[in-house]
Amino acid sequence: MSEEILVNVTPQETRVAFIENGVLQEVLIERARRRGIVGNLYLGRVSRVLPGMGAAFVDIGLARAAFLHVSDIAEADARAAATGSEITIEQAVHEGQQILVQVTKDPLGTKGARLSTYISIPSRYLVFMPRSNALGISQRIEHEEERRRLRDLMLAIEPGLSPTTASLDDGKAAPAAGARGGFIVRTAAEGVGREDVAADMAFLRRLWQSIEERLKQATPPTIVYEDLPLILRLIRDLSTTKAEKIRIDSRETFGKVKSFAEELVPSLVPRLEHYPGERPILDLYSTEDEIQRALQRKVELKSGGHLVLDQTEAMTTIDVNTGGFVGHRNLEETIFKTNLEAAQAIARQLRLRNLGGIIIVDFIDMLEEEHRRQVLRALEKSLERDHSKISISEVTSLGLVQITRKRTRESLEHVLCETCPTCAGRGSIKSAETVCYEIFREILREQRQFDAQKLLVVASQTVVDMLLDEESTSVAELEEFIGIPIRFQVETSYTQEQYDVVLL
Repeated sequence: MSEEILVNVTPQETRVAFIENGVLQEVLIERARRRGIVGNLYLGRVSRVLPGMGAAFVDIGLARAAFLHVSDIAEADARAAATGSEITIEQAVHEGQQILVQVTKDPLGTKGARLSTYISIPSRYLVFMPRSNALGISQRIEHEEERRRLRDLMLAIEPGLSPTTASLDDGKAAPAAGARGGFIVRTAAEGVGREDVAADMAFLRRLWQSIEERLKQATPPTIVYEDLPLILRLIRDLSTTKAEKIRIDSRETFGKVKSFAEELVPSLVPRLEHYPGERPILDLYSTEDEIQRALQRKVELKSGGHLVLDQTEAMTTIDVNTGGFVGHRNLEETIFKTNLEAAQAIARQLRLRNLGGIIIVDFIDMLEEEHRRQVLRALEKSLERDHSKISISEVTSLGLVQITRKRTRESLEHVLCETCPTCAGRGSIKSAETVCYEIFREILREQRQFDAQKLLVVASQTVVDMLLDEESTSVAELEEFIGIPIRFQVETSYTQEQYDVVLL
């Protein structure tokens, strides 16, 4: 399988496209005006404590206060473990308190950022947890022998660490008194020697020292540590990538990335490539067109079937339809083949659109148990390549499959689009006929309330055309009924739903 990473850099935004076998699989977008804040450290101030929600709002200097749940407060968990009783949010924090927090989720929609006091700072091979002595190994390292080697290597460098049975992939480890700092060994460390790991460890300790120095002089709300920009973060976090090329269309950015890679990830340097072509880099493999298609509600399948995706506040629903696919043998076989193809397409769409939270898939009902099992297995296999944490339920009695996918940043649609001003996000507008009848009711209401000589109706072109054409008889009858003339005027700036009835 051939893999490429295309990087398009402009002063306003950076776009990264992951290509597998010539097909776009994932796209990351970072804009200069709205950079993601996941991983940033802030010295915040507790602005409000909500006992009913077991959480607090923390002012970190953003437009909206950020959300901190009691389960994300390390000190509360430590006290609960020591006392054996649950700690409430009022016992953990109080209004006006200064608190060091890390952003775990970007602000999504109307919600503020999600925070945690479990501080973790990543580098190439390790994740540093300054308030713990725990040692964890990434779950993605599957070979027990390699896990043991890495554990022994870490303990040889830092004997004070406490190995845990848990993987600590979530970066949560109980605070320890007098802690010098715990570590999680990342997937990228697989097969890496002592020297590289020790260098990473020393770098992270120096970085934490500089953060502590900054904290002594800081006054909340303020940022004390900012994570790397998108392209450098990508180079740092590429662990087991099989990408043959990483093409960058900006010479300046290419120079920065190359210097960064030489220092941190020397193995990636031969794969880096400056793209000087006249053709825009994201026009390669029709990437730009694919991004545009990823914003559409309907996804066509090669067989003739299609998917319909709807994002709502609570969840994303995906409906599978046979569409124009009629099959060859029988109905069950047609349904089975459509569902199999849909399973692969769904896995790709989740990555491409960055859909998170609860995802409900309505496959076409299958009668045979074996077919249901195969479709579910195909879905699981297709989702294995996804970097986000995913869990899949069994097919329910209603033929639905529930998927949960960890969400840390906005979906592609929310990044690139905004709510339609005409329909306010409903996805539909009132028909011209409906608006005409609303105008008739408004005219009657106005005529009963006020004594007018004439009435002027101001509306959109479509509505006025209908009033003067299909509804002209109704208008004449209404004029006769109220006894006053009605004039019409087109306002080009009005949407189909907007109108005014003016008394003259």
